[in-house]
Amino acid sequence: MFGNGEGAGGSWWIILIYIGLFAVLYFLLIRPNSKKKKQEQEMRNNIAIGDDITTIGGIQGRIIAIKEDEDAFVIETGPDRTKMKFKKWAISSVDTVKDTPADNAHVR
Repeated sequence: MFGNGEGAGGSWWIILIYIGLFAVLYFLLIRPNSKKKKQEQEMRNNIAIGDDITTIGGIQGRIIAIKEDEDAFVIETGPDRTKMKFKKWAISSVDTVKDTPADNAHVR
């Protein structure tokens, strides 16, 4: 059936194609997604009192308290200074512009 030895070699090509497909999927889909999640978690862990933030629901406010034991924070929003408590995962973005050492190196 496999008199010329071509049948066994053909199955290796299929295995290599599957490995190549998995590698492409990993580098195009899985790796960027995990990198983005890591950056978001780092942003949430680095919040500080006084930071202006936007929640995933679109609520904007300034952080006035951080409750590490509850993994939550309290923001103050609006002219009437309404206070609301959220979980850290609800932060969409930190709107406060902070100077980082890398930013200062470019400015002379």
